[in-house]
Amino acid sequence: MKRIFGQKKEVAPAPTLGDAGAKVDSRVAGLEEKIRKLEVELGGYKEKLKRARGPAQKTLKQRAMAVLKRKRMYEQQRDQLAGQAFNIEQTNFTIDSVKDTITTVDAMKAASKTLKHEFKKVDVDKIEDLQDDLADMMADMGEVQDALGRSYDVGDDVDEADLDAELACLDDELADDDLDAEFATDSTPAYLQPAEPTTLPEQPTNVPAQTAPPKYDQQVDEFGLPVAQGA
Repeated sequence: MKRIFGQKKEVAPAPTLGDAGAKVDSRVAGLEEKIRKLEVELGGYKEKLKRARGPAQKTLKQRAMAVLKRKRMYEQQRDQLAGQAFNIEQTNFTIDSVKDTITTVDAMKAASKTLKHEFKKVDVDKIEDLQDDLADMMADMGEVQDALGRSYDVGDDVDEADLDAELACLDDELADDDLDAEFATDSTPAYLQPAEPTTLPEQPTNVPAQTAPPKYDQQVDEFGLPVAQGA
């Protein structure tokens, strides 16, 4: 059957942007290598032209011009391929961005479905009832704390006006006690209060040296007085 009808040819896969970019980069690298070799060749011609004279110089100049034309042609081709490579990269970047956007949208759709499914399990009325129950329990606990903090020996029939009057009398008594204590402290007359000690000068420690008594040829008595002659 295959011999009669033949076999279906396999269709080659469509080229991707990655393959196209790789080919363009390879061609750009090849042109760069050619340009580099031509620059080396031009450098050699420039050195030879400095030393050449006459027809030889003209021949070298023509060869150098031909090399320069080829170099410019390769540079133009390289620039064109560089522009193609840039466009391929931009297109590839745009495709990746679109794919990322689609992935993000799909993830958000799945999250929205999950949120709707989980939100159905939440009963707002039950939450409000729970909040009301908690508020009632807190109010009941406040009443219990007030009841436990109530004093047993104070009746409910105590008049607040009487308590205020008694508190005012207590303040007056405290003021009188302070005044009496102040008078008791200052009741002693000033002339009877002990004087403040004054600072006396220190006793000198340097004692002057005693001078020796004068020597006399005459005799002296027991008091150091001279004795009259002939006594």
